[in-house]
Amino acid sequence: MRTLRRVFESEDLGPIIRRFLTNTIFDSTFTLLGIVVGAAFTANVNLKVIMITMATSSLALGISAGISVYEAESLESERRIIELERALFMDLKGTRIERRERATTALAALIVFLTPLFSCAVAMLPFIFAASGILEVNLAPWVSVILALGILFSAGAYMGRLGRKSPWRRGLRMVCFGLLAFIIGLLLNSLV
Repeated sequence: MRTLRRVFESEDLGPIIRRFLTNTIFDSTFTLLGIVVGAAFTANVNLKVIMITMATSSLALGISAGISVYEAESLESERRIIELERALFMDLKGTRIERRERATTALAALIVFLTPLFSCAVAMLPFIFAASGILEVNLAPWVSVILALGILFSAGAYMGRLGRKSPWRRGLRMVCFGLLAFIIGLLLNSLV
């Protein structure tokens, strides 16, 4: 955890990962809320379909986000290297600078790829418990929504702390957005 904290706080990698991680965690959690509302709050709850939909959607989002971060950051990294080469009048291929740029890009892409899978694992847990008979099927969606709102609160509080704002206020603001998406989803679900 300390190593990961240092990575997030580093001047090179920290801003990149924080920016993309924040976007991806919100995107994935709101997507999962939509899946839960659309599939779990229906008359015929099919746990297998819900869990497969959550997993495949999260995997697709992780791949999409990871590739887009990798491509965008590779381009920016190449541009930084070219500018440095021009300023230093030397080729930087194979140098520590180039290796660090590549490692930073790959690590950022990997973390962003894993973010939706983390959100999915947390939000899917109640459905796994329901499929195992540990939790009642009709409670699983509610617990999943609470866990998803917890993810949103944590991400918002983290943003608040980084921005030297009130973590509680930022966290609660993200929960309000999550509740809004949940309520709109429920209303749309009731129309069908």
